Amino acid sequence: QVQLVESGGGLVQAGGSLRLSCAASRRTFSSLTVGWFRQAPGKEREWVATLQRSSGRTYYADSVKGRFTASRDNAQITVYLQMNRLNPEDTAVYYCAADTSVYVNSAYSSYRYWGQGTQVTVSS
Repeated sequence: QVQLVESGGGLVQAGGSLRLSCAASRRTFSSLTVGWFRQAPGKEREWVATLQRSSGRTYYADSVKGRFTASRDNAQITVYLQMNRLNPEDTAVYYCAADTSVYVNSAYSSYRYWGQGTQVTVSS
């Protein structure tokens, strides 16, 4: 069992930046593929990014490509989502998710382990 805890959410003005963190208990991220998702009020959960364990590559949704960067720390203990040039459409609860093997990055059913989410609010 892996427990994930997100942090770093908050209120920011449009154009600003935030960095979210996701920490894992009982396991390091070296053996896990990690995804970031978000869910805005009244909308379905949306895939944001995935750091693939197998390929070492990172994949992004078109809506965040060029603005968001997902990364791991060298110790593989924490995963980050750096969010720049935020706009009000980025307002959502952000979740990190993980699993040992993920074949469809954007499908939330691909991930067994989920954090509790952290709120990001972008004001105009």
